[in-house]
Amino acid sequence: MSEARPEDVSTGEAGAGASDEERDSATAEVEQELAMMFRRARKMSSSVATEVHPELDPASYSLLLMVADSGPLRAMDMAERIGLDKSTVSRQIANLVRLGLLRRVPDPEDGRARLVQLSDSGRARLDEARERRSRRLRADFAQWSTADLHQFARLLGKLNSME
Repeated sequence: MSEARPEDVSTGEAGAGASDEERDSATAEVEQELAMMFRRARKMSSSVATEVHPELDPASYSLLLMVADSGPLRAMDMAERIGLDKSTVSRQIANLVRLGLLRRVPDPEDGRARLVQLSDSGRARLDEARERRSRRLRADFAQWSTADLHQFARLLGKLNSME
């Protein structure tokens, strides 16, 4: 990826001072780098999922993370958040329960409904895997300056806030 020129960073205006050709080229670079980042993220998710449990697939790992970050959830809420069919999510939840990573508990607001939450084993395994992942990322970024890390985090935040 090419270095940002000071005039590109400081203007803050979309396309300020850049020709259509330059913007198209820059956009293509971003697209290429995002594709690479997504491939790396999928590979990392697959690796971390296996660390949590040898039978855990990356799709179920994302559900595990959702429950870890949100707390107890109903299956239909999980399906809505992740954009999958409820039956697909229900099968993944059943597998996570079978693996001992999630458990079903009564919904205190509706006695007929059930929530899924992390089991003690699921919490411990996930915490250990996250700590290993964090150590790997710190090692990967060891050669980056603190200013670069702050800039990267800011730009990722800007990307993540887009709809």
